[in-house]
Amino acid sequence: MGEKTVIQKTRDEKKSTLVLGVGNPILTDDGIGIKIAQKLKEEKPYLEVIETSEAAIAVLDLIVIAGCDKLIIVDSIKTEQGKLGELYKFELEDLKPAKDFSTSHGVDIATVFELGQKAGYSVPRDISIYAVEIKDNTTFGEECTDKIREKIPAIARQIIEKERL
Repeated sequence: MGEKTVIQKTRDEKKSTLVLGVGNPILTDDGIGIKIAQKLKEEKPYLEVIETSEAAIAVLDLIVIAGCDKLIIVDSIKTEQGKLGELYKFELEDLKPAKDFSTSHGVDIATVFELGQKAGYSVPRDISIYAVEIKDNTTFGEECTDKIREKIPAIARQIIEKERL
């Protein structure tokens, strides 16, 4: 057999936990997933952290290339009744794959993983999805609003505790 490819080498050297911080870093609170991922890395330097503004299928590529047994996704969410800074936790099983491609990201995360499994990709066994309630995801700015920025350390601690990192 020939020499292993970069992807094969990466799969052989799987990281145990990957934190995927998702968001748009130039739309104020929409970047909260990235900011929390950075804080988690600061608190727990052994964690593998990827920051991305990618969505849908591109996220699957990042996860497969990184290789991990446990995946923690951190993103923002904007609901009607949510409390600013509230942390929601979802398991992949909580989310149903879409029957169509009608999200703003093209494909929702549950559909991404379902497609990945059907295509034979090695996806993590343990997936936790965290979403932080935000208010402003339309104003241009590289920093989160004050009320959200103040909550980043506490939210990171909540994730560390819940995930036993």
